[in-house]
Amino acid sequence: MMASLSRAFVIPTRISSAHHVTARVLSSTTEAAAAESKTPIVNEKAYDECSMDDIVSLCKRRGFIFPSSEIYNGYAGFYDYGPLGAELKKNVKDSWWRHFVTRREDVVGLDSSIIHNPTTWQSSGHVDGFSDPMVDCKETKLRFRADQLFFSPIVLKESGDQIGYVCVQEANDQDMIKAAKKQVKALLKEKEMKGAEVEAFKFQELIEATEEQMAEIPSPASGKPTLTMPRDFNLMFQTNVGAATDGSTVAYLRPETAQGIFINFKNALGTSRQKVPFGIAQIGKAFRNEITPRNFIFRSREFEQMEVEYFIPPDDDVWEGFHKKWMEDSKEFLISIGLREDLMDWEIHSGDKLAHYARACTDVTFRFPFGVQELMGIAARGNYDLTQHSEGSGKSLEYYNGETKEKYIPHVIEPSLGVDRLVLALICSAYAEDEVGGETRNFLKFDPSIAPIKAAIFPLLKNKEVLVGKARELFDQLRMKYNVQWDAAGAIGRRYRRADEVGIPFCITIDFDTIEQEGETVTIRDRDSTEQVRIPMSEVMGYLSERIDGY
Repeated sequence: MMASLSRAFVIPTRISSAHHVTARVLSSTTEAAAAESKTPIVNEKAYDECSMDDIVSLCKRRGFIFPSSEIYNGYAGFYDYGPLGAELKKNVKDSWWRHFVTRREDVVGLDSSIIHNPTTWQSSGHVDGFSDPMVDCKETKLRFRADQLFFSPIVLKESGDQIGYVCVQEANDQDMIKAAKKQVKALLKEKEMKGAEVEAFKFQELIEATEEQMAEIPSPASGKPTLTMPRDFNLMFQTNVGAATDGSTVAYLRPETAQGIFINFKNALGTSRQKVPFGIAQIGKAFRNEITPRNFIFRSREFEQMEVEYFIPPDDDVWEGFHKKWMEDSKEFLISIGLREDLMDWEIHSGDKLAHYARACTDVTFRFPFGVQELMGIAARGNYDLTQHSEGSGKSLEYYNGETKEKYIPHVIEPSLGVDRLVLALICSAYAEDEVGGETRNFLKFDPSIAPIKAAIFPLLKNKEVLVGKARELFDQLRMKYNVQWDAAGAIGRRYRRADEVGIPFCITIDFDTIEQEGETVTIRDRDSTEQVRIPMSEVMGYLSERIDGY
């Protein structure tokens, strides 16, 4: 592009009497291109140094995610997706659907209702057993999930005496220790033991505390032992269907999308002409009345899920192979849309962490700024759900194998992924910083396949009709297939930075060489490397398609 800009520099002397103004603009764009010609120096610690507050601020500032009902001071646990967030979320869902439904012959789609017959939730066990342990602070009236509070004895180093407890909310190790030290400092001051050293904290979940310990463990809110004993709190949102509001009209907003798949097993099987093994996929909203929604969109009260229920034969030697394959396919998908592999890991559930009906469950975890947390679960659920619904409805949900003449209730492998958690993980994975031409650049390194805006179109000068017209021609062509952005304001360097900040992978500049050279060539600049190539305008669509769609 440098050479083309240098040639363009002399063109205005032939086409405009105000060539000194044009020359000044073109000089600045040449300098911007020259500054970017050097390889960016990447800051490898950018993500490690960022906080959750940085991510939340970026999301609001750039139009990804806003607090819901913000003009009314928000509503805890609910969020709205802005212009860029809505595009990003849609692209993520579309990519998942293509990967696990469109490109597979053994998976079909479903879109079930949010409200089911209430008996559905009786049969599945949600009415009686879908709960989290809750504690109240009797002084501040705040509520906490007991399994998200951690306590530790405070033991003096010198004497080994225990002088009390700390109690902190779940976070990354550094933040939990910081909060615990603050409580210790206050306690030592109260006991006139300022300066005394204490042993390292040994955190345990609050649900493991005895009644005697609970009488001494302080509330994170009041700093005093004012917590109630843990008790179960049902997470389902209750509503009424119809004009009456008595017990006969009670219904629930679904807390998960899986049950909609199970109760439609026979319908999907009969109409799709599938045979076991096969899967039913669904993307949809779910609602949970979380006790303490926290960590931004990671744990909210309204969220979206992407799930497959993959039905397999009941033989004991079958499920492990399918479970392993779905683990591999799930990881491949996550990496393909830009999730950083170095921030991912596996967590195998065992003992009390494994549901009573499950044969196995393995989580894909992700290292968020607030700590390592579950991103996705791949579970071998057995035939519990279909059996429960068969008994609850009185309808047979058996599968008949025409080849072996056997009847059985299939078992299930369930890969379940939260859309909102994945969006947050992708924003964290894309968070990047480098140095270009001596200047620090903060940008979002989205994979082109899920980037909210695929390309930005720049006419070199906004007051030159010949350039604007040609740029508009390309812009109108590209937006027939992609979400692209028009930007004609400011120097080229500034436009590059604006595009980088929101993760636009390609910037296309229409300059004087475009209208003078044979083939109408344009400059395409890559976001990550800042390298530029010049190609005919007629080849731009193919160039982008190869890098965005893979073909």
